[in-house]
Amino acid sequence: MQIQQSESWNEQDILVKLKEGDESAFGKFYAHYSEMIYGRLLRLLKDQDMADEIIQDLFLKIWEKRQQINPSQSLKSYLYTIAENLVYDHFRKVARDRKLQERFRQVTTELYSHTEEDLLNKENKEIIDQAIASLPPQRRKAFVLCKVEGKSYEEAARLMGVSSSTVSNHLVKATSAIRDYIRKSGNLAPALFLAFLFKGL
Repeated sequence: MQIQQSESWNEQDILVKLKEGDESAFGKFYAHYSEMIYGRLLRLLKDQDMADEIIQDLFLKIWEKRQQINPSQSLKSYLYTIAENLVYDHFRKVARDRKLQERFRQVTTELYSHTEEDLLNKENKEIIDQAIASLPPQRRKAFVLCKVEGKSYEEAARLMGVSSSTVSNHLVKATSAIRDYIRKSGNLAPALFLAFLFKGL
């Protein structure tokens, strides 16, 4: 997971702008809080991939519910509460479905023991390409630069002519959109491949 350094921080001002739907404010909010919450998630989960996924879900929930934000109140404790609830939900889901858990282990083992070419058949590759192609242009560009070409947030920001926090925001939204697209396809392999691909977001 790449963590961006927080820019100048005035929480009340950031929250006012975030509530109004300002994407730059969202990027600053993410950069300011993500590292400390990510550390808590790693301690609870002992799993980097799952911590990455949960922190994405956490900040997506904040964005989706931004109009409910009260700028006069700090969101720090609220963020920790949501994060811990997401962790508990994850463990409950795993406990309820042991068969899915075992299937996940089997396919995850395949991810590490086979080459990408062996793992992904033509249909799966097409689904993944379609998911990326469905993204809005700027969001798709940020995703391809960082996740396909392996560029840093700063390099992608320079190439796109935007700030690093904007690149971060694009990646959060792109990750959610692609995951939803893959899940709707009903194909397990590309979903697991994307979980592997998103390692380090």
